[in-house]
Amino acid sequence: MSDAVKHECGIAYIRLLQPLSYYQRKYHNTLYGISKLYLLMEKQHNRGQDGAGLGVVKLNMPTGQQSSHRYRISGANAIAQVFQHLQQDINLLEADYPGIIQQPEMLKGYCKYAGEVLLGHLRYGTQGKNNIDYCHPFVKHDVIPGKHLTIAGNFNLTNIDDLYSILPNKEAQHGLRSDLNALIELMHHYLSIHFNVNTRKSNLVETLKKTCAPIDGGYTFAGLVGNGDSFIMRDAHGIRPCFYYQDNEIVAVASERAALMTTFHIAASQVQELPRGSALMVSAIGVVEIVPILEPASHYPCSFERIYFSRGSDPDIYQERMKLGNNLAPEVLNAVEYDLKHTIVSFIPNTAETAFYGLIKGMEDYLKHNIVQQILAQKDSLTEDQLAALLNQRVRIEKIAIKDAKLRTFITEDAARSEMVQHVYDITYGTVAPGVDTLIIIDDSIVRGTTLRESIFRMLFRLQPKKIIIVSSAPQIRYPDCYGIDMSKLNDFIAFEAAVALLKERGLGNVLTETYALCLQADQSNTLGKVNYVKNIYAPFTYQEISQKIATLLKPGEVSCPISIIYQTLEGLHNACPNHKGDWYFTGNYPTAGGNRVANRAFMNYIEKRDGRGY
Repeated sequence: MSDAVKHECGIAYIRLLQPLSYYQRKYHNTLYGISKLYLLMEKQHNRGQDGAGLGVVKLNMPTGQQSSHRYRISGANAIAQVFQHLQQDINLLEADYPGIIQQPEMLKGYCKYAGEVLLGHLRYGTQGKNNIDYCHPFVKHDVIPGKHLTIAGNFNLTNIDDLYSILPNKEAQHGLRSDLNALIELMHHYLSIHFNVNTRKSNLVETLKKTCAPIDGGYTFAGLVGNGDSFIMRDAHGIRPCFYYQDNEIVAVASERAALMTTFHIAASQVQELPRGSALMVSAIGVVEIVPILEPASHYPCSFERIYFSRGSDPDIYQERMKLGNNLAPEVLNAVEYDLKHTIVSFIPNTAETAFYGLIKGMEDYLKHNIVQQILAQKDSLTEDQLAALLNQRVRIEKIAIKDAKLRTFITEDAARSEMVQHVYDITYGTVAPGVDTLIIIDDSIVRGTTLRESIFRMLFRLQPKKIIIVSSAPQIRYPDCYGIDMSKLNDFIAFEAAVALLKERGLGNVLTETYALCLQADQSNTLGKVNYVKNIYAPFTYQEISQKIATLLKPGEVSCPISIIYQTLEGLHNACPNHKGDWYFTGNYPTAGGNRVANRAFMNYIEKRDGRGY
């Protein structure tokens, strides 16, 4: 994705099922759980670079000793800083008590983070607030351990005003206002209602049912209760990912399957996906259960996880990205009129590399078939040299673009800043025959198109190609996301800009005013979540017309060669990722009413020239 888009956060959870002394004896590592949590977080560092946090609960602590602890850091390099802080604590303890690291029970008593229940979080600030107060985990303090709550999650909730309105304590609305704060306040409210003074515990299943019932959004969130109970909860549509692994030593949960595979040296078959609408629950005494909390709804896991967000080291994701590229081969071949001799294929950015391999494979399959047909057609007259020439045909691959270190835009004048932006990437000179070769560049998705317009097209044009074709392994991004990705403004989407431009060019400006009127009427009747009226903006045009207009809008004035853009089709997306039907950013088909409400609100903000988010 050449346009920077902040996206889903990541969670990492570990529950040790044996005493700390067990891991000291078997692995010679009293902090085995912390070591594994660190790995689990580092293997998901792609999921959050705005902050990181750690929550710990120690089991069976003596009365009067604190059992729950938390540490958070905001900003870049946060994972390393969190664990450097932990190491500094251990170093100080070692200085005072030499050999304490080898004494599990003593270490547990003195080290804040030597616990059995561990929760890590990686944050992308989808609400645009990246200070430490918004970093997960959040803690709701309570002197009673059974009501003390620590929560971290990967989500966006679309109806936090509704959640706050449920709370009897209205003061909770006037402090830190965020979806996680609304969630933890609501859950603590129900945790208190279901608290049994005799057992000193709450009914966690009923608490989760009450808490999750009114929520609109996509989520996976994990919680630690001060008494040692813990859980991981997934939304009813399965929008946000969640995977777990369990053996007799450990329960581990992560946002990505490959992170668990690498951390614990296990096969893909040993990792399970948490069912949608269910919670993985581990009691204070170590009983592990998968408990249905919500009735499973239509299955809509996020397809962007497969296209871009999750790391491609997962075996299924790797194959799906290959397929996304492969699906584009017929249209790419048609666009270059099957002239592979004068076509060069490359990719930008590095995350598009796997789709690039898939595209190359599709083009090579065509080439092989074509060579076989030519040989069969000329088998009686082919000379050795002609046969060698046929067999030596290849799809031309070059490393065209190199991303340089981030340039500092310290100059404030617009022209100077634009010049700096153009040099985010550099090119490999001498790879293209000027005026002869067509350049094919595959990207994993195109959101705003800003980097294409301001940098990539200008850079590629310096090679003087005959034509430039940009290929997107994702379909056109047309609608806001409200379930995890920070894409909430319609005017951030080049596809929306193209549709509006076409409406105005063709005298269809009334579609804008009529759509706005429908949104206003729905807002006044409190039915804004019923229908996605923004679909009307795209309805008059074909997919290809939108693509052509996008190419026109993104083409810089000084670039004289033809430019075109080829997008993945929706059919191609579903063919490549058949188990991930969450495609609302492409189709506008939201799985919850909150999605429709966000799309309509974003359109109203656009018409009213408001810069706010749609939720």
